[in-house]
Amino acid sequence: MRLYLRLAWRNVWRHRRRTLIIILAIGLTLSMMMMYDGLIVGFNQAIYGNAIKVLGGNIQIHALGYRAKANQSPLLPLANDQAVVDAAEANPLVQVATRRINTGGLITSPEGAFAVGIIGIEPEKEAQANITAQNVIAGRFLAPDDGDVIFIGKGLAEAMGAKVGDRVTLTGRSTHDQMRQRTMTVIGVYDLNIPDIEKRTVYMSLGEAQDLYGLAEQSTEVGVILKQLGQEAAVIAALKPELPGYEIESWETNYPELTTAISSKGAAMNVMSVVIMLIAGIGILNLLLMAVYERSREIGVLGALGFRPRQISWLFILEGTLIGLVGVGAGILLGLALNGLLRYFGLDFTAFSSLTSYMALINEKVYPSWGMEKLVSRAATVAIIAALAALIPAREAAGKEPAQALHKV
Repeated sequence: MRLYLRLAWRNVWRHRRRTLIIILAIGLTLSMMMMYDGLIVGFNQAIYGNAIKVLGGNIQIHALGYRAKANQSPLLPLANDQAVVDAAEANPLVQVATRRINTGGLITSPEGAFAVGIIGIEPEKEAQANITAQNVIAGRFLAPDDGDVIFIGKGLAEAMGAKVGDRVTLTGRSTHDQMRQRTMTVIGVYDLNIPDIEKRTVYMSLGEAQDLYGLAEQSTEVGVILKQLGQEAAVIAALKPELPGYEIESWETNYPELTTAISSKGAAMNVMSVVIMLIAGIGILNLLLMAVYERSREIGVLGALGFRPRQISWLFILEGTLIGLVGVGAGILLGLALNGLLRYFGLDFTAFSSLTSYMALINEKVYPSWGMEKLVSRAATVAIIAALAALIPAREAAGKEPAQALHKV
């Protein structure tokens, strides 16, 4: 085997310029795929990561029976919710775990009545992660001891014709399906530049929600916000043995449309990467076919020395594979260098936040990952295509008769 590798390696560099062009094509292709993968992770974190924080967190923990009645927003209190928070925050992947009361109701102003989700939150914890607290445009965010005040989005404020200091009526369902009504003051308004999201939710302090909905010292949900998107499965697997008797779900269960949006981007790139690598494979095919015709006499000599057709074929397949592997190595180094620069400087897309609704969730620079998430499959695809591209030249070389090849000029 060592002899084959030495011969193949020598033959790869016989036409240095030609080989370098193919390796450069493969390396650039792989590095661009790594950069794309890194950017996708960065965008997912900046866009979907922020969306998930607004929509309730990466993971939600409820009492048993919640999922069966989820469409009704049931007020099922958690047994020992503080123990749930402590268990979640003990995990190093968790940024914060916060107690909530989550129900539905109506908010009424002179402009009419609007159906909303009503969420009682721990303001001091939500301020660490929920981007609504970071985008206050009027008034202020909630405080732990706030009573009879709510925090709303700009979209809802405009629909109601309300501003900071205005009084509105909030109606919601308590634990025994009794309707509770209270006049509330708008304490603050946030702006995410996404009216559809802003119209859905009204926030109040957890203490106020406990008093209003008959849940003294209790909560109905623990929202777990992670440091990075994509770590949900690992955290859930760690929490389930520690928290028996609870329903632990990721955002993928509650918001499958976001999962579809993320996976569709990756699927499109997977198809595109194979197409691009097939084009690079054509380059390897062309290079080795030319080598077969240029080295006819050498092939004849190998045959005369006792090399079997299968061994000559194997030699050319090794050459194609080695070209692919060198291209993979060059691509990995270049990809890491590019993503390293982007991770250091970041990409500022805030100027484009108004182009589409989801871009509005980018409230800072986008920092890509190293692009290693799919590197094994990408590199394997390159190596396989390189080896397959060498099959035709290998078969052509193996089919040459030694006597005829020796007389080839």
